[in-house]
Amino acid sequence: MTAKTSPEQPLPIRSVLQMVAQWIGRLGVVWAEGQITEFSSRGGTVFLTLRDPVANVSARVTCPRGVYEATVPRPVDGARVVMLVKPDFWVNRGSFAFTALEIRPVGVGELLARLERLRQIIVAEGLANADRKRRLPFLPHVVGLICGRDSAAERDVLENARRRWPAVRFTVEQVAVQGPYAVTEVTEALRKLDADREVDVIVIARGGGSLEDLLPFSDESLVRAVSACLTPVVSAIGHEQDNPLIDLVADVRASTPTDAAKKVVPDVGEQLTLITQLRDRGRRVVTGWLDREHAWLTAVRSRPALADPVRELDRRAEQVDALKDRTRRSLSSSLDRAEDSLTHLRARLDALSPAGTLRRGYAIVQRPDGEVVRQAAEIKENDLLTLRFPDSRVTVTATADPTP
Repeated sequence: MTAKTSPEQPLPIRSVLQMVAQWIGRLGVVWAEGQITEFSSRGGTVFLTLRDPVANVSARVTCPRGVYEATVPRPVDGARVVMLVKPDFWVNRGSFAFTALEIRPVGVGELLARLERLRQIIVAEGLANADRKRRLPFLPHVVGLICGRDSAAERDVLENARRRWPAVRFTVEQVAVQGPYAVTEVTEALRKLDADREVDVIVIARGGGSLEDLLPFSDESLVRAVSACLTPVVSAIGHEQDNPLIDLVADVRASTPTDAAKKVVPDVGEQLTLITQLRDRGRRVVTGWLDREHAWLTAVRSRPALADPVRELDRRAEQVDALKDRTRRSLSSSLDRAEDSLTHLRARLDALSPAGTLRRGYAIVQRPDGEVVRQAAEIKENDLLTLRFPDSRVTVTATADPTP
């Protein structure tokens, strides 16, 4: 391949192809894993395509019939195998292919081990966490359905959903649900429906099958595509006992396609029954409340204060009259006692007053300045004195010294 060439000194194409074949022949043999597709046989040679189950990559493989028949069990279209291959370049046709020297089927135990490792990776990354799950809409306007072409799963989902809610609409994407193209087609349909704003929920449905048939739904690329969807996804793959990895990341897992229809749309009959029950319950609650309020109002109206308001006024008026009479009697009694006390006090004052003494025949001797003469020795001859009687007074002149 390092030969010097130019437009003037080109190499013949046979030389170029021989050089390519020499370089490819230096690669030796290698073990490769893949999925068999496009299986055919002619004469003593078996022709097939070995496809990578994850990436959209494949290569042609020719297998001598003896090598193919020596493999137990014999591989069929869609089988996962490990091959010891040698790269060959056919100079005459300018084509490249692998030649199979040995074929070994990938056993179920190994498949399960690989699925378990992938499951652990998904769980470790948090793709299966419950907090990432989204709730399904109560009544989706449009349901996206990914299923096989003319499959029983499609009929189960459509018929059961429309039986439960006749007005539900579907956008159906029919794809391959097993085989080499299943992962690619399901992923493309999933992205298409996720980009459609009218689609409220996506259902991925497939009937039951063997572990190998359901392998596309445990493919890592498809699992991550489901996890990245913005639209809620319902996984309805296989039967109850089937657990593809897509079930881990889907927002809701349905045991069967029929179960998926029940989870996606409500039953119109059940909803009408529920509405009727709630309406009856609401009527009973309101009626009970009205009955309680009516009973309370009746009890309030039956109270004396509201049953005969004037009676209460009359009772209060009687109380006022009684208090008024009591007040009058109390005041009259107090006045009588005060009058008696005043009479007794007046009598005592009269008994003790000088006027009372004078009325008993006594007189008071006073000087002109009003000073009372208490003893006769205080009087001198010719002193002017006033004699005070109960009803009058007389002025006199002392004529002789008083006798002791």
